[in-house]
Amino acid sequence: MPLWNPMIDLSALDEESGFVNAIVDTPRGSRNKFKYDEEKSIFKLGGALPLGAVFPFDFGYIPSTKAEDGDPLDVLILMDEPAFVGCLVPAKLIGVIEAEQTEAQKTTRNDRLIAVAADSRNHSHIRFLGDLNNNLVHEIERFFVSYNETKGKKFEILGRFGPERALVLIDSATKKFRTANKSRKKTSRS
Repeated sequence: MPLWNPMIDLSALDEESGFVNAIVDTPRGSRNKFKYDEEKSIFKLGGALPLGAVFPFDFGYIPSTKAEDGDPLDVLILMDEPAFVGCLVPAKLIGVIEAEQTEAQKTTRNDRLIAVAADSRNHSHIRFLGDLNNNLVHEIERFFVSYNETKGKKFEILGRFGPERALVLIDSATKKFRTANKSRKKTSRS
């Protein structure tokens, strides 16, 4: 039976604080994209951005969630300084950029939750995605579009929504994770 793994099995939300648990896999300013490898229980290099392109903010995932693409929900974390790969960042959700990603004629939802680090000084006043400068949100969207283009994928923005919608997505993805995890445990016992 697999052991509990905090990189995967940590609760998506901290019930006491109400903050989301975000795990950084790629720090702000990095050209390298890292990804957690569940089988090896380690972060590994997942690719590199072209020269001149970097992640605009810390990027990571919400543990104990399973999105439509089979991975944990993605989250972009606004904070004062870049964190490090594997860092747990308690964060408040401010919204979601809903999107579809197409690769080899297969389209799946691949939303991007947006959150602010709970201890951020520079972004502490932000409560909703709409509190951000519209140009900044547009640049974040353009980053994800161009990032996917470099990988031969199409990334289409469907809309911007607030923290309530982000919580609904987390709830749904947490249920999918639990269902998949039960199947995984049953398979490992066989």
